[in-house]
Amino acid sequence: MGSWISHLPEEVRYGRIVSLGMNEVELKNNPRLDEHVIQNLNRDPKLPFADAEFDGVGICVSIDYLIQPVEVLREVGRVLKVGAPLVVTFSNRCFPTKAVAVWHQLDGRGHLRLVERYLEEAGNLENIRGLDRSPRRLFSDPLYAVIGESTGSYASEEGRRLHAL
Repeated sequence: MGSWISHLPEEVRYGRIVSLGMNEVELKNNPRLDEHVIQNLNRDPKLPFADAEFDGVGICVSIDYLIQPVEVLREVGRVLKVGAPLVVTFSNRCFPTKAVAVWHQLDGRGHLRLVERYLEEAGNLENIRGLDRSPRRLFSDPLYAVIGESTGSYASEEGRRLHAL
């Protein structure tokens, strides 16, 4: 669900940054990326990555557009190494015509609880916690995060078999 910006701190160096999104032009113009994949997760929630391939995953201001969020998050848990973090961040802004209906029915606290529930339902993430990191000043956007860690349980039978070896 990436685009032209990664929202990663400039001062931090990463071994490999991969982004998945739908707009190839934007992804090609993102200077932080080592690789990118074009995919619409609402059409195909299966991630094209190996089990336990990544040290961390960030989903920034995109969770509200997923029509199969649990399936996508289960896939995220699959591609993360055991104990690796998933960080989902969001605000109160969205493209109203793209956000799923339930998103429009909730406030910030409701969004936090909904995303926590998505991670719980994925079944392969633990230590799930929601955080309100909103600036405490007038006229600023709120910032929320839900964090979980991969359990190393894999959704696919093949993944479970490989993990058992």
